[in-house]
Amino acid sequence: MPATLITAPPDLRLAELAEANRPAQLPLVTRTAELLAASPAVTHLLVRGSLASGTADRLSDVDFLVGIRDGALPAFISALNDLMAVEAGALLPGWRDSIVVDLGGIGFVFLVPHDGKLHQIDLYLAPASQVPTIRRRVASAILFEREPSETITSQICQARECVAEQRARPKSCTELLIEHLVLAVLLHKRIQRGQRFIAYAEWHLLHTATKDLIKAALAPASRFWGWYQLREEIALTPIGRACLADLEMAVTSPAVPDAVGVDAALDRVIALTKRACPSALDGLHDAVTAYRTYLELA
Repeated sequence: MPATLITAPPDLRLAELAEANRPAQLPLVTRTAELLAASPAVTHLLVRGSLASGTADRLSDVDFLVGIRDGALPAFISALNDLMAVEAGALLPGWRDSIVVDLGGIGFVFLVPHDGKLHQIDLYLAPASQVPTIRRRVASAILFEREPSETITSQICQARECVAEQRARPKSCTELLIEHLVLAVLLHKRIQRGQRFIAYAEWHLLHTATKDLIKAALAPASRFWGWYQLREEIALTPIGRACLADLEMAVTSPAVPDAVGVDAALDRVIALTKRACPSALDGLHDAVTAYRTYLELA
């Protein structure tokens, strides 16, 4: 049985949001919403966060909750990077979001150029069977909803297993490099807004990502959790000792960074990546160059 549209299409709902708060990011919201709603796998599309509440500023991210037919979730996740790169113009593959609250789905963060700036698009993909529960927990504005086909128990289990596997899968060196790039954008935003407590937390996340990158490159079979036995495992080679010196410089920096400190940390991480796991930059050289240009213009 074909899906039937049961709410207004995205353009009408977005017009309502625009009338309410006229966010500067509205063209980007519209373009992304139309792209996602065109997929037959998408059952729900909601805007949440500051854009939904009317409190957005020029730095606000575009925050979507995307309901996906349970049986289609694995394939949709597999195709998401290509979809966002080709159709939305995303600069880098999505970062698997480790900050967003667990709502039974999986979050991805994309950096998309728009109007001369680099904007953050957060896509939280949730199995359609979980969307009613999420909507009761999260304030949002619905843009699009279609009647999903009947979901059978095996598809619900498949979707849950897919989410669990995505969350448990170790991040590659490339993914950890992208994590640094996304966190640097977030930190610049916190600094411009004067959000020192959040900047402190995200600065620590960036240092942890640096540690994880070093371990993924030089001790991928480590038996130790977190920061334990780091020097004992890594400082066995000249490259390892150089990476630990970079990490030492990071963790002894001021607890709350300024913009210059964030940029310096990014320079160190890119140099560290070239030294310890240069293959992580394969295919990303042009994207990283463009990314840094956008940061300079911000």
